[in-house]
Parts: sequence; structure tokens; C-alpha cells
Amino acid sequence: MNIPAHAPLHLLHTAAVGTLATHARQPEGYPYPTVLPFAPDPRHRPTILVSRLAEHTHNLHADPRAGFLAVDAPDGDVLSAPRVTLLGAFEPVDSTPEVVQRYLRYHPEAERYLVLGDFTFWTMRLERLRYIGGFGAMGWLDGAELDPLPPLAFDEENTLIAQSPSHAGRAAGFQILGVDRYGADLKMNGARSRFAFDDAKLDTASLRASLEDCIQRYAN
Repeated sequence: MNIPAHAPLHLLHTAAVGTLATHARQPEGYPYPTVLPFAPDPRHRPTILVSRLAEHTHNLHADPRAGFLAVDAPDGDVLSAPRVTLLGAFEPVDSTPEVVQRYLRYHPEAERYLVLGDFTFWTMRLERLRYIGGFGAMGWLDGAELDPLPPLAFDEENTLIAQSPSHAGRAAGFQILGVDRYGADLKMNGARSRFAFDDAKLDTASLRASLEDCIQRYAN
């Protein structure tokens, strides 16, 4: 059945941890699953930070095709929770200041791995995805259907976050992790959440207004 693309999109911004399934080198061809933290990139695709010594990293170098599963089940009931399985290929990403800054907003504890020098970023080039939102709410999407709109540039996102009232000391325990045209990723007293906009925001003014609405609702 047809599913709305915004459902898996928001899920990829809600989950903080996913399961990466690579192709094992030994024994050859078997799925090799591992659990990893991830952050959505500006196109909502999972970005992971992995050690060059890790088995899954060696697997990706040999065959970048992989699956990635994200689930939002805070109560542990994964069969009733929304979940999405992504299929595609992971590609190395340069550790630019923008990539590092954005990833560390989502996972500040990862800074201790970056200083070791052998960790690298990889982002998934998405081909297809299957979303399950509950009984009768499931289906496949092509990767390009996840978001047809141009993503926010790093500097535009950073400006929106820096100029938000929450970063002027007005809201203790509240942080904006990321902003895109469909919503904002938040951390409130250590817990991740997602504020979904009522519709896609195509310009800076509407994005700023939606962020102000978010802050008025959650940060005051």
C-alpha cells in the first residue's frame, strides 16, 4: 500500500540508534548485523561514525551495500512500534567541520572517539526503504521519494539554531539538535524528540516562525 513519505522521514529523526547489516567477509556472504548510533544528514539519511578497525567497516570497504533498521520503541515493544528498513550503499564522508559539528549535536559523547583519529563518517546512499507503522500501514518507497525538496545548507541550519531564543539562555534543559524543512530535532532534559511542522517549510521566514512555535510550546 502507499505510505506517506513523511512517516519514515520523521522516524529517522526520532531514533538515535539503528542496526547496520553488512555483508560478512568471513564467513563470506552472511549478513553481519551490528548496533550503532546514527544521526540523520540534511537529506535524512543515516550518518554513522565507525572505527577503521571494526568488522563492519572492513565489510563496507569490501561491499558497501547494506541494510539499516531504525525503530522507535521506547517501551521495548518493537512489534507494535513504527520501524523502517533502508537499503542502499554506504559511502565515506569527509570529516569537515560542518559534518563533525552536526553529528556532535546529536551525539556529543562521540567526541572522545574523534580524538582517537581512526574513526570515520559514512552516509547511506538510499535506494529503497520499507516502512511499517502498524497493522495495515506498511509499504515500500524509492529512495528519491523520501524527500524531493532541496535540503537546508549547513550554514542555514546553523543560523536558524543559533538565532533561536533557546540558545539565549531562555530554556534550561532544552536544545535544538537539527532543523529541516519538515521539523526540528530536540533534546529536552536529556531525551530526544521530534517536533513535526504542519507542512513543509520552503523558505527561511517560515522555518524561523515554525521554530518559534516549537520553542513556545516546549521551551518555556
